[in-house]
Order: sequence, then C-alpha cells, then structure tokens
Amino acid sequence: MFCIQRLDASEFTWLSRLSDEELSVIGARRCVVDAQPGFPDRIEIRDLEIGENAILLNYEHQPAVTPYRSRHAIFIKEGAERAANIIDKIPEAIRIRMISLRAFNVAGEIIDADLAEGTDLQPLIERFFANPDVSYLHAHYAKRGCYAARIVRA
Repeated sequence: MFCIQRLDASEFTWLSRLSDEELSVIGARRCVVDAQPGFPDRIEIRDLEIGENAILLNYEHQPAVTPYRSRHAIFIKEGAERAANIIDKIPEAIRIRMISLRAFNVAGEIIDADLAEGTDLQPLIERFFANPDVSYLHAHYAKRGCYAARIVRA
C-alpha cells in the first residue's frame, strides 16, 4: 500500500493575497489556465481546467541537507482547498505523463531511481518499497523535471 501526499493548501494561501507585481518580486506568477492538460496542480493533484487560476512558483520539495536538496517550479491552484491524500491510486495528472521516480532513504539520499509511464507507475512504486531502506519516493514530471508528489508507505 502507498499514499500519494498532496501539498498542504494552507502553505500557499498567502500567495493569493499578493498582486501580480508582488508575486513577481518573489519569482512567482499568476497564470490563467489556457490548455488542458498542461497545468498540474500539486494540492489537488489534477490538471486544472481552462479558465482556472494557477500560481507558478519555485518550491523546495526536497529540503534534506544533502547534495540531493532540491527545488523546482510547480503550479498550485489559486484558492485550492485542503484535499485528502490518495491511497493506492495513481491520479490522472500523474497517470497521463512520463514520471521520474526517485527513492530516498531516511537521510534524504537517493538510493534508486527509474522512469515509467504514469500508467505503469504502480509496479515501480511497489518494487521500490520492497526495499526496506527506502523511506519515501518523489515523483517528478519527467519532461520538465517538475516535482509532482511525495509517495510514502500507507
């Protein structure tokens, strides 16, 4: 069993109060979704619908103090609500894309990694979690390298 963890909406609510100019100062920007799929939200883990607002920002998804510490661009839905984590299912936004899956140990070091179509991701998750040294996984959208979600044992 595995759990795909969504980002906590409360971590980002303050961004909606900023003007476009204020977002720009922190290296972020507001976007109106104009293509579907194309704007995968990390809170609800779904591709946003045309006309919805998203904020594109740089996010530290791997804060471990190791050479693997990492941050990258992500979209969040402006005004997203808290959503439940996903147990033993691959959400559509992940399933329709090529995924780079990275396995980390408790110290935050990568100990395994592989590529898979989202439709073929579940067996790879299970294979990685068969290794007791794997603490958690990170899924990245392979084409752009953007962080998609953290995956833990359920």
